[in-house]
Parts: sequence; structure tokens; C-alpha cells
Amino acid sequence: AWRGAGPARRRRRPLGRARTMDKDKKARASALGTAWALGGYMACSAVMLLVNKLAVHHLPTPGFVLFCQLFTSGFLVWLVGKLGYIEVDPLSWNKVSRFWLVPVAFLMTVFANIKILQHSNVETFIVFRASTPLILSILDAMLLGRELPSRKSWVCLFGLLAGAISYMHFERGTMTATSYFWVVCWYIVFCFDQLFIKHVTDTVKMTTWGRVYYTNMIPVVPLFFIMYFSGEFDSLAGFDFTVASKSWLLISCVCGIAISYFAFLARAAISATYFTVIGNTCKVITVALNIIVWDKHATPEGVMSLFLCLVCAFFYEQAPKRKDSMMLPR
Repeated sequence: AWRGAGPARRRRRPLGRARTMDKDKKARASALGTAWALGGYMACSAVMLLVNKLAVHHLPTPGFVLFCQLFTSGFLVWLVGKLGYIEVDPLSWNKVSRFWLVPVAFLMTVFANIKILQHSNVETFIVFRASTPLILSILDAMLLGRELPSRKSWVCLFGLLAGAISYMHFERGTMTATSYFWVVCWYIVFCFDQLFIKHVTDTVKMTTWGRVYYTNMIPVVPLFFIMYFSGEFDSLAGFDFTVASKSWLLISCVCGIAISYFAFLARAAISATYFTVIGNTCKVITVALNIIVWDKHATPEGVMSLFLCLVCAFFYEQAPKRKDSMMLPR
């Protein structure tokens, strides 16, 4: 019996090794896919904020800048999908009814983002964005099945809070009531946007390019009416377009396509809180570029407060999912 079992055992070993190799290949492919998503998102996120600031500076109509970005992204994705180069989900009522709140929240978040850049400097937006994991880590645990942060991560989160308060103290002379209004609006919508988009990404089955198409094309209609009632059409009628304004508008549209794609890839790979932390850490490049490009930036004390936030964001660790997690209903 022992001899007869020997060949069977020898036959099973190659099968076991093959399964192990398949698992290793899948793990490596998954790791490479995550690295590709995070690397692309970090590169786009690092320059997008500064590009938007320069676009709004040379073309002071934030609604029109955003309209061009969304329409260009949505139209190009639709066109390339029609040519058969990428897979894009067609517009269907079933998916629109489950997905429509994502582009609306996205529109409100990006519009408030651009209004902050219009009324304050880049560092102001970054420091408030860096503090959002304070709220998102708790909401992640309550709604998306994550554990609460570890002690190390709690230290990092309170470091974020200290850096934000310090920044507000040193930059209180440059902040206006309008700036604070748009910061508060952005903060509320952004927290909802991060959690809800993560939930929809996990529950509504769509291709990545399909999500990009839906997110960019659906908000175009309400944004058109926002531009009309805010008087931007009148401003555009009398605006003298320069080479700089056209160039930065075009660059912002290209960056908009890229960040839309990589953002959805990254959201599918990591948690909402860690996605936010990754976005915060790459802002070091944004701050450096902002200081190099022009003099419209924060005081040295404000920049130091900002770097405290970014250091804490870097050392923050993503909380694992709970085994008995109770997530948002599908």
C-alpha cells in the first residue's frame, strides 16, 4: 500500500507546485496592478492642483474650465470606446440610476476645489485635504467594514489636526470669509464623495473606462446651468483669450482624463482613507512646484505646518478590514 501510494504522491506534487506558481503569478500581477494605479494617480494628483490653479489664474471662469475638462474627458472616452480600442459601458438607465450620485458628488467636489483655488493659495487647499483622514478613518470603520486605526495611525491623525490648526493660525491674514465658505463646502462633499464612490466601485460592476465616462459626461448638463446662472457666459463673451489661457486650459483637460482613469483604478485597489492619504503624500511635489513656479504661496511658517500634515499622512497605516464587517447595503 505504501509503494502504491508513492507514484500518486509524486503525481500530486507537480500539480501542487503549479497551483502555488499560479497563486504567485496572480499575487505579482495584483501587486503590479496596484502599483500602476497608485503611481499614475500620484503623478496626476501632484500636478493637477497646480495646473488647475494656473488655468483659473489665466482664465478666471472656474465653471468653464471644469466644463471643458469634463466634456473633453467624456467625449474622448466615448469616441475611443466606439472605435473599439477600450471597453466603455454604454449609458443605460439601470446603471445611471445606481451611479448618478457619483458624478453629482464629483462635480460638487471639483467645483468647490476650483473655487478654493480661485480665492486662496494652493497650500490652503492641500492642508485641509490632508486633514480629511481624521473623519474618513472613523467613517471607514462605521460604514465600509474597516477596523479603527492603530495607535501609530491615531498619532498621525492627531498630527494632521495639529498641522491644520497651526496652518490656520499662521495664515489667518490671507484667509477670507469666502475662502472658508468654500473650504467648508468642499470638506463636507469630499468626505461623502470618497466613501460613496468607494462603495459604488465595490458594488456596481462597470469597467474603469465606463466609470470615467459616466463620471465626466453626466455632470456636464447641471454644470451648464451653473455657468448660466453664475454669469460666466457674460464673462466669457468679453474675455480676451491669450496663448497662456488656451495652453493651460488644454493641459488641464489632458490631466483631467488621466486622473479620472487612475483615480478609479486606485479606488478599486485600496480603502477610501488610504486613497486619501496617498493623494496627500504626493502633494509634496505640488508644494515644491508651486514655490518654484511663482510667488503666490503660503508663508514659511504655513509651509512648515503643511509639511507636518504631509509627514503624518505618510506614516499613516491603512486599517485592515474586519472579519465580521458590516458594509453599506448594496
